Amino acid sequence: MATPTVFAQVLGLGHRETFRRCVERYHGDVGVIHFGCHDQWLAMAFAQLTFRESLRDVESSLSARAELLYQMGFRSQVRRSTLADANELRDWRIFADWAQSLIRRARKLYADEPFALELDQTVYALDATVIDLCLSLFPWAHFRATKAAIKLHTLLDLRGSIPTFLSLTEGAVHEINILDDLPIEPGAIYVMDRGYMDFKRLARFTQAGAYFVIRAKSNLRSYVNASRPVDRQTGLRCDQSIRLRGHYSKKDYPDLLRRIRFLDSERKHSLVFLTNHFTLPALKIAEIYKARWQIELFFRWIKQHLRIRSFIGTSDNAVRVQIWSAISTYLLVAILKKTHGLPQSLHEILQVLSVTPFEKVTINELFAKRSILFDTTEQQNNIPNLF
Repeated sequence: MATPTVFAQVLGLGHRETFRRCVERYHGDVGVIHFGCHDQWLAMAFAQLTFRESLRDVESSLSARAELLYQMGFRSQVRRSTLADANELRDWRIFADWAQSLIRRARKLYADEPFALELDQTVYALDATVIDLCLSLFPWAHFRATKAAIKLHTLLDLRGSIPTFLSLTEGAVHEINILDDLPIEPGAIYVMDRGYMDFKRLARFTQAGAYFVIRAKSNLRSYVNASRPVDRQTGLRCDQSIRLRGHYSKKDYPDLLRRIRFLDSERKHSLVFLTNHFTLPALKIAEIYKARWQIELFFRWIKQHLRIRSFIGTSDNAVRVQIWSAISTYLLVAILKKTHGLPQSLHEILQVLSVTPFEKVTINELFAKRSILFDTTEQQNNIPNLF
């Protein structure tokens, strides 16, 4: 039996039946004769994997190897006008639901990933990143008077760096509003920056049996209910139980809070954390917040290695289709890494896939040939392996 193309092997990791159900849910293929939603997804995934910057790039690259399109999974020729119309008109929620199905698969695969903090509880980091857009081309993406943008809100499972909740909004939407839609898992720990400080919304975590660790704002009004001793050599300065003093704050969150102050000796910066977790050591709370930086690395990686800085469509729907396709591609590469036990980082895997989509060689053979090369190159260039 002939070996499938590398592209077909990667995209084959996604369950076709699951994708079909996503399409049917939003009637994506109703009245479509040629170039259905699956062909659209394949074209967008190809653009991500091979770093195509425009519809013309996608069409030209695939037309150059037209004899392999069927073996790659396509059932129709890819024309830029057809792809543009599909991105404009077909419901972006098809691709959002598809990404959610891949998230569930990836989480299962990475559930046993080692976590540096050695905690039994699941730890999530919540944050948002702004994706800048041109105001003249994207007038619907309200952000500022002279600037357009959208925000990608992400809840990241720090065990394996897998996004578990994603939401796209206009740039003007404040991060704090996402707390209203966030699914809360009892027993889990949620790490957030001070931009998410809203005591009424934080009370939902306590009521749901979950925990939060958040940086406190400098104008926090409270009084100390009890103090615990700390080892100042570790950087800790205080570990207190407090109650809020502000009229509305006290009304929104009447329970005790734990206040921990930590001095970062490297940056000479004092950090104050609030949490509703009273059993973990104070230093562990500080370490949990430090692990939040994994979501910053995730955003940096996404922006550097996936095609979300230049868009091949300007409508709200087209932009959302492209971003959800980018996230789905990231998840498929993460699933590929785990399924085949590849030692390379996601960055290295993407680099190989970007130049070998038409090759007919098994995934394991493809990366076995490049293991020594990657080890040598990484040492020479001192490239950090973030994933």
